[in-house]
Amino acid sequence: MSKRIKQMEMDDLRETFQDVRDLVFLTSSKLGSQANTALRHGLRKKHIRLKVVKNSLARRVFDDLGMRVTRFWEGQTVVAWGSSSLADLSKELDALARKNDKVLKVKGAVAEGQEISFPEALKMPTRAEALGRIVSLALSPASRIVSQILAPASNIAGQIKTLQEREEAATTPAAESQPS
Repeated sequence: MSKRIKQMEMDDLRETFQDVRDLVFLTSSKLGSQANTALRHGLRKKHIRLKVVKNSLARRVFDDLGMRVTRFWEGQTVVAWGSSSLADLSKELDALARKNDKVLKVKGAVAEGQEISFPEALKMPTRAEALGRIVSLALSPASRIVSQILAPASNIAGQIKTLQEREEAATTPAAESQPS
């Protein structure tokens, strides 16, 4: 491959992965063209993309982009990215790898530009779970403060209501005992 073609390939990789921070690295051996097309079509519906990369060129591009990926460059490498979060991407690819265990093998993952193991990627929360956790953590102190502010007021309101009911109970039998 000439230097010019290598540079064009690296420019394409750089453009493709410029804004991507979550990736999964796979290897796909013995995958026929029809199976490959079906696999890519199914993943595309879920907004997941696949790209077979040349290891030496991809390593350089990822280093330039600030992603230090060191462990996944042996054998054929397929990079998967997309979906709403790394957890969704990992779970989808794990299901495919389990279904096609002789064809697809997962090498590992990159989360926010940092290399992690695939089991860690599977344990990460999805985007919706993470947002729900953040919202609950943000609302928890606020709800405690509101309950502490309202608790004395509700106690006083309860005592006033009790006193009012006692007064009504005391005046009601006296009104009933008078003849009309």
